[in-house]
Amino acid sequence: MQILDVSLIIAGYLLGSLSSAIIVCKLMGLPDPRTLGSNNPGATNVLRFGGKKAAAIALLGDMVKGVIPVISAQLLGVENLTIGLVGFAAFIGHLYPIFFNFKGGKGVATAFGVYLALYWQMGLAVIACWLIVAKVFRISSLAALIASAFAPVIIWYLTKNMDWVAITTVMTVMLTWRHRSNIRNLIQGTEDGIGTDADES
Repeated sequence: MQILDVSLIIAGYLLGSLSSAIIVCKLMGLPDPRTLGSNNPGATNVLRFGGKKAAAIALLGDMVKGVIPVISAQLLGVENLTIGLVGFAAFIGHLYPIFFNFKGGKGVATAFGVYLALYWQMGLAVIACWLIVAKVFRISSLAALIASAFAPVIIWYLTKNMDWVAITTVMTVMLTWRHRSNIRNLIQGTEDGIGTDADES
């Protein structure tokens, strides 16, 4: 792995570490999302007390910080493995941001951004899966878990690139782990639905 590859991976992590929810709330004069609601620095939590505009900006920011590093790596012509690792680094940055005491969100929006940039057909397929499940069951966490579970399968079917399959599989495992409290609630039948207090960003 060359210096350019390492530099891109580090840059991906640093960009991912910029918590959109926290930054947006600060700029808009809103409370720190880590102190209200679910205490999760994600768009859904921002929606609770900041409104749709703030939440939409936070969501877009989380997706964009997954898109930019991957596209930058692609434009610089590095190998597919490095491109995948750059996206993974951005995802890790969102989960464990160095600028915010390593306490980040759950990674759904950033993962979707990475998928869109990595292979846009995959990104659209995963987002479509989320939309379908969310429409049917009205539970955001369930939609996120199912959509992310399909991500490695979709990327394998579309590209047969085993490096990307491995990376997206690890992302799915980590995203699932971050949703462990949601999974417990789903099993117990107490998980909040969309429009209530669910938090998946």
